[in-house]
Amino acid sequence: MILLHICCGPCTIYPLKVLRQKGFEVKGFFFNPNIHPYREFRARLRAVEEFAEIEHLEVIYEKHYGLREYMKSITPYYEYPRRCEACYYLRLSQTAKLAKELGAEAFTTTILYSPYQLHQLVKEIGEGLAQTYGVPFYYEDFRVGFKEGQDEAVKLGLYRQSYCGCIFSEEERYYKKRRKEVARKRRALPW
Repeated sequence: MILLHICCGPCTIYPLKVLRQKGFEVKGFFFNPNIHPYREFRARLRAVEEFAEIEHLEVIYEKHYGLREYMKSITPYYEYPRRCEACYYLRLSQTAKLAKELGAEAFTTTILYSPYQLHQLVKEIGEGLAQTYGVPFYYEDFRVGFKEGQDEAVKLGLYRQSYCGCIFSEEERYYKKRRKEVARKRRALPW
């Protein structure tokens, strides 16, 4: 059995397909204290529950909204990319720990599916935690199936988010949107 850390429903589609095709029995683990706000956390949790039911995927859910714990863990690392490193470490260390407790053959993560994440850093953290916990980290570049997975999520009607989930990426998303609006208004000025 391989333990698959799950960040959201759409990001699970392609990695689950690949792992099952390779003969793995897959068990999911939803642990994402980084997701903000609570409404977003609930939406992503529901999407994972919906997809898990469709795919008959057993998932262990951490349903506690862990924003305070997340903020404590990344406090020294607010700047990008250090905050991402702290976030990946937090989530993957819990996954590796659970994989060991469950006697899993390996662990991996759907974070490896997103072209927007720091892929090499995820891999390095996973491999380091494999040494710490004595459970192999299964690495695969799932990004090759990003479009396929997103298309399937649309077909299934799964909730799809527009940012990684953390409060910082949410802020950056709105900041970029606001900058575009201001630039558009400036271009429209008559002088």
